[in-house]
Amino acid sequence: MKIMFICTGNICRSAMAHAMLKQKAKEKNKKIDVYSCGVFARNGEKSTEEAIQVLKTIYNIDLTQHRATYIEDSQIKQMDVILCATTAHKKNVLNMYPQLEGKVFTMKEYANYPKNNQDIKDPWGCSYEIYEKCAKEINECLDKIIEKI
Repeated sequence: MKIMFICTGNICRSAMAHAMLKQKAKEKNKKIDVYSCGVFARNGEKSTEEAIQVLKTIYNIDLTQHRATYIEDSQIKQMDVILCATTAHKKNVLNMYPQLEGKVFTMKEYANYPKNNQDIKDPWGCSYEIYEKCAKEINECLDKIIEKI
């Protein structure tokens, strides 16, 4: 199975989700190819220092090698499931790739959260504590998602 995470710059939310699901799949011995990109990403950009620190400190995951990928330079058309950080990202993806209808969800939608709670807020430019909260929210989604796969 091929899964792609999408956010804005592919340096915070989708980058963290990518690394976290990769680790969970390894731990649970599930064959999942994980990718990520951003709808406004700049190719090659590094993750934010806060995202790197949160994943290292709390989840023992090294995010230092992650590099952002712009959506049009990604392998999005080859994915089985595409998980977006927000409903706005989902709309962007479906506007760009209408043929992917049925494969594109928000992370929370795919994890069966209520319809009025679909967005994972962008921590970019915020404090370490906000990144920590964001990573926890992503982690909770991923625990539900990996059980579906």
